[in-house]
Amino acid sequence: MDNSNANKPTKDTSSVKTALITGGAKRVGAVTVETLHQAGYNVIIHCRLSRESANTLADKLNTKRGDSAKVIQGDLNDETLYNHLIDQAYQCWQRLDVIVNNASSFFPTPIGSITIDDWNNLINSNMKAPLFLAQAAAPYLKETQGNIINMIDVHAQRPMKDHPVYCAAKAGLAMLTMSLAKELGPEIRVNGVAPGAILWPASDDPNGGMPEHTKNLILERTSLKRAGEPIDIAKTILFLARDADYITGQIIAVDGGRTLNI
Repeated sequence: MDNSNANKPTKDTSSVKTALITGGAKRVGAVTVETLHQAGYNVIIHCRLSRESANTLADKLNTKRGDSAKVIQGDLNDETLYNHLIDQAYQCWQRLDVIVNNASSFFPTPIGSITIDDWNNLINSNMKAPLFLAQAAAPYLKETQGNIINMIDVHAQRPMKDHPVYCAAKAGLAMLTMSLAKELGPEIRVNGVAPGAILWPASDDPNGGMPEHTKNLILERTSLKRAGEPIDIAKTILFLARDADYITGQIIAVDGGRTLNI
């Protein structure tokens, strides 16, 4: 793992709360990084391949507030790095208050075509990594009465066709969220956010984008009849991190009423 930006602080920032956001370089992760930073958090942007985007985001935030954003890089499929990643995050400012498990693989796995590599990829990023990162971070989070926020999915409860492994992984993460809340309380709160139609698959996604008729069908079955925005997720994460002192073990659907009609 490249940790060149995960150096110790150049000044005493121990009183400033610190958040680690996995998959924080792009899309919902990047908006979450900016939202937490604007709220006064120091942020640690984890990335796997998007180092350039992560560095650009960190530079932008450090221009706004010096020594407030750092980048760490690592592949969450590599189980040997979980403890090291958390230790590097802690060393940035000698504290850790929030972990947002946002990094997630997403691609179809129709029955008849599923491979072991598919299984490992989807389970590792969506369930295995959040569990072992939480375990590694627990001693640090107990020091700060911190919290963990997991990115789940409305399809953790209601499966999506051609995505059985992804849905199973997110269902597992939903149960882990509740289990970890019981295991790590009362010092650490653990909650989840389940997005609905927030961002469509990227046009450059190797698995292809989503057809317009599919998007329209999803929106027709969403009570608010529109897609949400990444900021809707980011603001919910901020609420859980900063304002929800008496909420733990809960999963908040940010879906415009999508789950009412699946």
